[in-house]
Amino acid sequence: MGYRLMHRPWRAKKPLYWGMLPELAGIVPLLVLFGVAQPDAYRSLFWRIGHDYKLNSSPTMLLYAYANFRPLPTVPFVWTKTLTYYNVVIAIVALFVLLAKMIATIMKIFYPIFGTIISFAMTAMFVVSVYGQAGPDYADDRYPSPTPWYLRKSCEIARPYNAVKSCHMARGSFAVTVYMLTVYLFQFGFALWAMWPNKMLDIPPEDSDDEDNYGRPSNNGKEAASVDAYEMTPPGGSVQSGMGGMPFTPRTQAFHTLDRKLPFREQYR
Repeated sequence: MGYRLMHRPWRAKKPLYWGMLPELAGIVPLLVLFGVAQPDAYRSLFWRIGHDYKLNSSPTMLLYAYANFRPLPTVPFVWTKTLTYYNVVIAIVALFVLLAKMIATIMKIFYPIFGTIISFAMTAMFVVSVYGQAGPDYADDRYPSPTPWYLRKSCEIARPYNAVKSCHMARGSFAVTVYMLTVYLFQFGFALWAMWPNKMLDIPPEDSDDEDNYGRPSNNGKEAASVDAYEMTPPGGSVQSGMGGMPFTPRTQAFHTLDRKLPFREQYR
């Protein structure tokens, strides 16, 4: 039995189909939340709020380094504009991937090998996003921050800054990102399970012609055999009911007509 890598059928179809619904349910709010946060709806404000409460570094550290001719410090990833744009990009990519999977599934060309590669890539991308949103801030040794303050403190501390709703949005963005990471982890595990060797799925290559491009048995062989049998069968008879036990075909009738020999007339004499 040969292991099939490309044209390999899924072990179960319902998890493949219904698994796209929770994926869509997470992409839509993610697009809205990340779109609102772009480019700097509350990132710099949260950075300043955290420093005012001595919970993280100061957003003015770059200006302080410029003014004192000191080496520029590394801005924590959680407070960078790169993370904000990265989150928007992965939300758009997730929507594009979902549409592509739907089309490929309808066309019956979405095989487990593609599902494994796509789900692994999306899992890696969302791992980076989760790490960035919950990342540490050790730029200031006096105020080390293992996670952003809005994930470990109450949003009420942002009320004097009129940023309570923004705090809830940041928390919601992180929660939906973790949810999407869980969805892609499930899809990755399901694709790996489909790729695992299985005697019922590992059909020899010579038998692959009898299957369609989605791993299911094809009826082409049966249809071809039935067409051949129909062509070899005379009207009202069996395959062997021709002259002398020879198969009867439309060409046989034409030849007998040219020779003025009607096969059925001689048969019934």
